Amino acid sequence: MLAVGKIPETITAEQLVARSAGPRLFAAVDGLTSAENVGLLVRNCAAFHVQGLIVGETSSSPYLRRAVRNSMGTIFDLAIVESANLAETLTQLRSAGIRCIAAHPHTDRKVLSQADFSGDSCVVFGSEGRGISAPVLAACTEAVAIPMPPKIDSLNVGAAAAVFLYEANRQRGRV
Repeated sequence: MLAVGKIPETITAEQLVARSAGPRLFAAVDGLTSAENVGLLVRNCAAFHVQGLIVGETSSSPYLRRAVRNSMGTIFDLAIVESANLAETLTQLRSAGIRCIAAHPHTDRKVLSQADFSGDSCVVFGSEGRGISAPVLAACTEAVAIPMPPKIDSLNVGAAAAVFLYEANRQRGRV
């Protein structure tokens, strides 16, 4: 089977905020270079009512063939912002009153059940190897971890995204 598709026009973070009804739920990716993982994350976003995905400058394009395949085509139902500087984009979101929550396994300050997703939120996911870069982490409102046994370092980004986005939807009464 052969298919031809057109990449939708990307939008800016300002347009994403203006087009989205509150309480907003966005996701962002930093350093996610595996197209398969980007596609899986997109699919999780579609499943858990995320209104837009912000793709950082160090991440793979969500429109690569493998990403589109792993997203099961849901990439065409999700608003995409391709950021030239993710840290700056997150700072803009924070200025608009959106809490930027880093999904960061190496924090002992706050666990997922303590995070508040009831208001406008953007959950930031990093690469499985390096995690979230220092400038992006600094641009976030807070870092939150999924509690796990000491022998387990972290989850695959797709699994972690599903856990975080499920919790956001649970708090909003959507599950």
